[in-house]
Order: sequence, then structure tokens, then C-alpha cells
Amino acid sequence: MRFWDSSAVVPLLVQQAATRRMTALLRDDQELLAWWGTRLECASAVARLERNGELRSGAVVKAFTRLDSISAGWHEVQPADPLRETGRRLLRTHELRAADALLLAAALHAAEGSPPTLPFVCLDARLASAAEREGFPVVGS
Repeated sequence: MRFWDSSAVVPLLVQQAATRRMTALLRDDQELLAWWGTRLECASAVARLERNGELRSGAVVKAFTRLDSISAGWHEVQPADPLRETGRRLLRTHELRAADALLLAAALHAAEGSPPTLPFVCLDARLASAAEREGFPVVGS
């Protein structure tokens, strides 16, 4: 099982440079673990691509269908007060935005105190750097 950031999930939804690599990772291990905000972050990315004229409506419909299909089968870390507190610490420790701090806090919670045991799939350089400093093996960047 790997913990997936939305930056790594989006290439599974729409054709991007990393689509082949992320598809291969998913084929290798189909048990995705994500935080509860991942579906919304992915929807935001797809909507942004549509607004910017990079995706046509047919591709958007397919992307949302894929998102629904993939997210129906993944394991999801739910929000909780301890995650918020860990996220607060992470904001002071790393150069992260609030959502990324919550996501990284969810990964830390999922790793049960042992980040080296949970691969972290991420294409965002800033988040990947923070995850590495927290002890996660980062895949994808």
C-alpha cells in the first residue's frame, strides 16, 4: 500500500507527462491510501484544467468518472483533531500550505509512527521534500 497525494492521482485521471509512471505504480499496487481531501483536490485540478482550456468537456466527464471509480476503492484517512494538531506543527516545520500540511499529517497518522514503512507517492516538489524530511520514502518525484 502507498499513500497518494492528489498530484500523483491527477495523472491517472487526465493525460499528463506522468500518466504512464503513475499508471504503472497503480498497476503494481492497487491499494491506494489517500486523505479525505484528495477527491476535492483532484476535482479542483480537473476543473482548473477545464477553465484554462486544457481539457474539453468530454475529457472532463471522463476524468470525473475515473476519479469516482478510483476513489471508490481507495482507503481514506478521515479528518480528526490530532491530524489538525500535527498539521499545525508541520506548517511551522516545513514550507507547506494548509491542505498539504493536513495531507502530510494524514500520511503520518496512517504510517502509525513509522514513515519509512509507507511509500508516499507525490509529484509536488515542496510536499515531496517535506515528506522526505519526515522520513517517508517518496515515489514519483
